[in-house]
Amino acid sequence: MPSDEAPQQDDGTTQLLRGGGLILAIGVVSFLLLLTVLGGVGVEGAHSNAGWLALIVAGMCLPFGLLLTVLGAAKWLRKRSLSSKL
Repeated sequence: MPSDEAPQQDDGTTQLLRGGGLILAIGVVSFLLLLTVLGGVGVEGAHSNAGWLALIVAGMCLPFGLLLTVLGAAKWLRKRSLSSKL
């Protein structure tokens, strides 16, 4: 016979929020380094090879990290609303 309170299951919300936040932070740091330390960005792109690498990292990490963070936040909000209905 099931009890009234179900055990807390790990649904991956914490991992999504931590991973997404970390990847998003790496993208932001990479972009800030590109603009300040690595020569900036002109009309034709970055001004140095390290700047190009920072631009590539920022271009990959920012959208993916944002996607993971938004997904984790949506799961957290859904889990919170479901637990408040109990």
